[in-house]
Amino acid sequence: MNGPASDRSAPVKFYQTGTFTVGNRLLAPEQRSVQASDTRSNSLNSGHRACQGCGEALGARYAVDAAMRATGGQLIAANATGCLEVFSTPYPETSWQLPWIHSLFGNAAAVGTGIAAALKVKGRTDVRVIAQGGDGGTTDIGFGCLSGMFERNDDVLYICYDNEAYMNTGVQRSSATPPAARTATTMAVGDEPGAAFGRGKNLPMIAMAHEIPYVATATVADLRDLEAKVEAAMQVRGARYLHVLVPCPLGWGSASHDTIRLARLARETGIFVQFEARHGEITAVTRIRHRVPVEEYLRPQKRFAHLFGAAGHPDMLARIQAQADRNIRRFNLLEGGAGETP
Repeated sequence: MNGPASDRSAPVKFYQTGTFTVGNRLLAPEQRSVQASDTRSNSLNSGHRACQGCGEALGARYAVDAAMRATGGQLIAANATGCLEVFSTPYPETSWQLPWIHSLFGNAAAVGTGIAAALKVKGRTDVRVIAQGGDGGTTDIGFGCLSGMFERNDDVLYICYDNEAYMNTGVQRSSATPPAARTATTMAVGDEPGAAFGRGKNLPMIAMAHEIPYVATATVADLRDLEAKVEAAMQVRGARYLHVLVPCPLGWGSASHDTIRLARLARETGIFVQFEARHGEITAVTRIRHRVPVEEYLRPQKRFAHLFGAAGHPDMLARIQAQADRNIRRFNLLEGGAGETP
């Protein structure tokens, strides 16, 4: 991968899991994952009430700990209403071990901006700010506040944990819900069941259109890449956006042990593109190592069960495959080596 995160996100092949060794050689400290260190902050600590296999809990743990390491522990978080807030802070308990503020559903970006402004007035350049929320609080309800944060170039890193629906309130469709997916508001009925094609928002590309200093996407299938992108973002001043795909076993109807597998398949099919961009220009992409058809990604999820079976909807499968193929062409995901600039 090109760019400042290249040395940190280079693949490391372990011969034995649970160790710091590769080929009987001890990894240098800078090559180790944040979570591999006994000095990690455990910002999202144990005891929370996330579902088994929750991708959002895993993504938040890695992202916030990486931000804590990058800032020397000088970090404040604003958190939108949603799954992450609900399962981590059942009153009067909390799993957060850093200064943490619960905002409304739609104003986490504005609250983060206010914290950053207060720190600027106080001359506290050492303390950094992140704001975080799910796709509902980001792509829908909080979209205006987030766009304002981008337009003003406020010194906040916004992290969206995208599980592709309003999972906390009963699995309703959001503007990040993929086409053909069954939700409580896009039921599997009719000639074209599930969420309609041609709707929704590609928020990473919208963020890029604001030409802010840093935009990136990541998944919980590549946690070293996620850590590297958080650390790269914290080295930059101004508005930054990180979009993390976090499968939800409950809402997706998938097995809890398939969370990482599904996130990896999303990338390997071309459904989800991992990239970095600076000031509106893509600087690095993660290439597809082994291309697979979208059916391998969709079939393990009950939210797409209506596409298969005796009747099935091969036409809808073909349209989803065409979207993945377009991503592959658009980002040159099959050309060159992994992570090269397109």
